[in-house]
Amino acid sequence: MRLIFVAMIVCATWGAYWAVSHQAMRGALQSWFEARRDLGWQADFGALDSAGFPTRHVMRLTDVALADPSTGALWRSPGWALDARAIWPGHVTMNFADGTQKFAYFDNTATLDATGLIATLDLRPGLALELADLGLAAGKWRLAGPAGPLAQADDLHVSMQQQTNPETYRIALSARSFAPGIAARQAARIPPGLPRAFDALTLDMTASFDRPWDRAALETGRPQPRLIDLALADAHWGALRLRAAGSVTVDADGIPEGTITIRAENWRAMLEMAAASGALPDPVLRATERGLAFLARLGDDPDRLVAQLNLRQGVMALGPFPLGPAPRLILR
Repeated sequence: MRLIFVAMIVCATWGAYWAVSHQAMRGALQSWFEARRDLGWQADFGALDSAGFPTRHVMRLTDVALADPSTGALWRSPGWALDARAIWPGHVTMNFADGTQKFAYFDNTATLDATGLIATLDLRPGLALELADLGLAAGKWRLAGPAGPLAQADDLHVSMQQQTNPETYRIALSARSFAPGIAARQAARIPPGLPRAFDALTLDMTASFDRPWDRAALETGRPQPRLIDLALADAHWGALRLRAAGSVTVDADGIPEGTITIRAENWRAMLEMAAASGALPDPVLRATERGLAFLARLGDDPDRLVAQLNLRQGVMALGPFPLGPAPRLILR
């Protein structure tokens, strides 16, 4: 009897805890949307249902729309379900409903259709809800713009993991059978002889920001990169292969400074693609080709280029050849 009595007390206590924390989580989610509306956002959803007793908290939202007028960013989703452990709701899985996700940045719009799209979020305890681990995975997916399909792949894996230094995160990305869409191939004038899909597309890097990623990243402004250590970026597409590694620092104005080592196989074909897309005018193309040919002859294979992309004082140069202003690395 005593054991049964203790079990009943434990169950009643846990049930009360679950009910209170569940209502708090539901209220916090509703309050977050209300706070965004108070800031001038569009922050709407169709319905909110909750479940999960006794071990989880599950919040299902339908017809979600978020738009920040200060940045011009918009996201519309048919819905998603937040699934958190009852013992610590800071570990969240977001399961996206099948259907079309719409994204916009001012007048630029895109749609994403994906199967099995799941995001995982692990937050550290505390009011700041500091990001410890972020993951995104999907099965087959397709990204399209107003002119048609832009890209698709058989899967997608993205991760962002906090390191010992709380401002530093390791970021990795891979997409199996990544394929540019028809609109992208036409815009870039990609030769028809290249395969439909990449053989490999991977990224492995570490980035340090001016502060950790936490709830303020959504509510006030994004942390800004200050150091990027690129372990490897690898794009392998038929006879073309481009690999890069290196490290750059980024100042408060977003200007990068450092060196990236680039290894390119069949670099002339890449250069011709850049020219066909309009990225390189003909006079610049010929001068660039002569300079890269000189660099390639320094190696043991004229079709394989190993060169350094130097970023100094706001200017980019490939080896000794200037390329123009360096892009500013600012997260809006």
